[in-house]
Amino acid sequence: MREKAASFLYSVLGGVCIGIGGVVFLSCENKVVGAVFFCLGLFAICTFGFNLFTGKVGYVFEQPLSYTGFVLSVWLGNLVGTALVGYAVRATRIAAAIVPKAESLCQAKLEDGLGSIFILSVLCNILMFIAVDGFRNNPHQAGKYIGIFLGVTVFILCGFEHCVANMFYFSAANVWSPRTLGYLLVMTAGNACGGVLIPLCRRLRSETN
Repeated sequence: MREKAASFLYSVLGGVCIGIGGVVFLSCENKVVGAVFFCLGLFAICTFGFNLFTGKVGYVFEQPLSYTGFVLSVWLGNLVGTALVGYAVRATRIAAAIVPKAESLCQAKLEDGLGSIFILSVLCNILMFIAVDGFRNNPHQAGKYIGIFLGVTVFILCGFEHCVANMFYFSAANVWSPRTLGYLLVMTAGNACGGVLIPLCRRLRSETN
């Protein structure tokens, strides 16, 4: 029980880190600069070992069935963490600058088609898996962090959909509704599919060799 509580706390902290990344992205007038500084979120998560759904889901087929429950708890903890940051920011002086941008961003997402959302989510987590797996396995210290920088920056500049980042944006904009939750679940499914794509291909290759 204590271990599960600690794991959930690390999931909440992972959400907090992504939320802070979202705050700095919305604070920057230049999208490229904002994308670069958003990398702080994943940098902190990887460095401190926090839990992030989009990073953990890629390994679901390499772990026992109980891992699926763990991944779902990470998703919930990330939701709590991002919501804490999103609604906390709404209570501060920077809300006047942050909230309208979040509202505009969320409007574009929620007016998009679900097929588009799913595809953009799949593409997002292909990049996220590259970033996270590179941090775990790249033998070169600099390469670990270059992977984080490239993966996060590219998915933001491309406009791909990251379900945890969107948890923050939906909270900062306060646009939660059944429709919003439905879109978030589609984003989550897309991220899950994108996250397992490379691992499954890698497994297939190893089995055929």
